[in-house]
Amino acid sequence: LMSPSGEQFSQSIARELAQLPRVALICGRYEGVDQRVRDHLVTRELSIGDYVLTGGELAAAVIIDVVARLIPGVIDAASLEEESFSAGLLEYPQYTRPATFRGWEVPDVLLSGHHAEIAAWRHRQSVEITRKRRPDLLTHYGDGEPPIRS
Repeated sequence: LMSPSGEQFSQSIARELAQLPRVALICGRYEGVDQRVRDHLVTRELSIGDYVLTGGELAAAVIIDVVARLIPGVIDAASLEEESFSAGLLEYPQYTRPATFRGWEVPDVLLSGHHAEIAAWRHRQSVEITRKRRPDLLTHYGDGEPPIRS
């Protein structure tokens, strides 16, 4: 059941749902659904945030998109490995070509061709972005800091 009073939807819940053979999402409208439905048919209530929508359809669409990406064959598995939340960190910055755009440069390390240095740079960037934007994600590390790869 989509509900602002439900459990906060997360990537870990999405992984759980992706393992199920089927998922039915119930969407209320305005005041929600009849309590009897909640009492007898609902196995889990989910919320996508601390706000109220006019109906559960948008929340359901978000959940469908997040869960579908985790089902084998929907997206190439390799592209899921370094995304935000895949390792408990936000994703590192993305850069495309050209190497210079309006005078803004792509970091030199990304043009170096040195895969280990690129991986280390990406990890450091992920840690720093997570520390600034979502420090709550770092709490699962004992000292609040993930190991920095060199």
